[in-house]
Amino acid sequence: MDIADSVIDLIGNSPMVYLRQVTKNLDCPVAAKVEMTNPGGSAKDRPALTMINEAERSGLLKPGGTIIEPTSGNTGVGLAIVAAQRGYNCVFVLTDKVAPEKIDLLKAYGAEVVVCPVAVPPDDPASYYSTAERLVKETPGAFRPNQYANPVNPLAHYQTTGPEIWRQTEGRITHFVAGAGTGGTLGGVGRFLKEQNPDVQIVAADPEGSVYSGGSGRPYLVEGVGEDFWPETYDPDLVDRVIAVSDRDSFMTARAVSQDEGLLIGGSGGTAVAASLRLAGELTVDDLVVVLIPDSGRGYLSRVFNDQWMAGFGFLTSDGPTVGDVVSAKGEERPSLVYVQPEDSVRDAVGLMHKHDVSQLPVAKGEMPLAAAEVSGSIDELRIMESAFGDGTVMDRSVESVMSPKMPTIGIGQSVELAVQLLDSAPALLVLDGGRPTTVIARADLLAFLSTEEI
Repeated sequence: MDIADSVIDLIGNSPMVYLRQVTKNLDCPVAAKVEMTNPGGSAKDRPALTMINEAERSGLLKPGGTIIEPTSGNTGVGLAIVAAQRGYNCVFVLTDKVAPEKIDLLKAYGAEVVVCPVAVPPDDPASYYSTAERLVKETPGAFRPNQYANPVNPLAHYQTTGPEIWRQTEGRITHFVAGAGTGGTLGGVGRFLKEQNPDVQIVAADPEGSVYSGGSGRPYLVEGVGEDFWPETYDPDLVDRVIAVSDRDSFMTARAVSQDEGLLIGGSGGTAVAASLRLAGELTVDDLVVVLIPDSGRGYLSRVFNDQWMAGFGFLTSDGPTVGDVVSAKGEERPSLVYVQPEDSVRDAVGLMHKHDVSQLPVAKGEMPLAAAEVSGSIDELRIMESAFGDGTVMDRSVESVMSPKMPTIGIGQSVELAVQLLDSAPALLVLDGGRPTTVIARADLLAFLSTEEI
């Protein structure tokens, strides 16, 4: 009978399908390697199984042990599936950028989940990398697969994904596109394909801001792809080209593929497809682009496919007058975003307010462009006045010591009506465009706009 012995035996041999609708205006065909058909719903099932097999073989993982790994969710699911079959405990460390349904999914497999802030550097004790290392040291019998440095990660794709693609395309593939995360997929598939045909081009699709495309690792919202450091599993010698893709293009492409092709894909899949479409536009009918779609959009229903979330981060635009119209009406005389660092002095903050004729400022750590998660609070004249009255030392304290909660946020494409509602209980709003803070609008800005527009 054609029945698998266990769910582990269902890993791999994912199908391929042409993307016909989103490539209508292109000569070059684009085929998608659909990894969502793996039992855990993503390409990460492959290295998860291989890393556990190798750990058992080498004695690093013993019966009853605990698997601990920092993950954006998909690797955790793959590890949890194998762990369930073999009796291991699992602890997964995620950042607060990860969609809540991914956290719930890992818990559904019986794993323990620890959530850490995303807006900290990798070596910060609170980062999800550092937290995972601490938990490994504190947990008897713990094993960390370490997908970012484990050579078995790319080996899994060299042994399975690469040969499958070569066989399924009958060797006609000319370009392979995948997201650059740990680099395991690019490295493993790339090495295999180039052994078959050195002319095959390996292309990394990378979020704008990630290190692979020349950024610092911040800021971007797309999950499961891009990095803020160089993993050992990434082999730059195998990558012929890196294509940077914005959060907006990633999310809008994911929605387009889902709605036009009937193939529900996630944000990182959107990154890969956006890059492959840009690449295919440069090629001919004699080429064949294969894009690896790492997972399904089911893990992103509260984010990429939620209109309210998308609008709130400035990716969608409402009908009628919008916040963008209010911003445009302010003119060009103000900087796009004036803010203070948490360690700046209150005196410096007051000076900045006077210089730019504003009464409140966001407090954020980092350089522009900022991520919304890097905004930690706000400071305003009223708060400073109340704190400084009777206490002359306040002006020389850090902003962090006297700041108020963060300003409410609003997407640049959201309606003026919503801005009016929010400003009823807050003096100012932080405007997000493409997921990034870009400016502040206050009640005075809205009143000036309303006085000159017919709403």
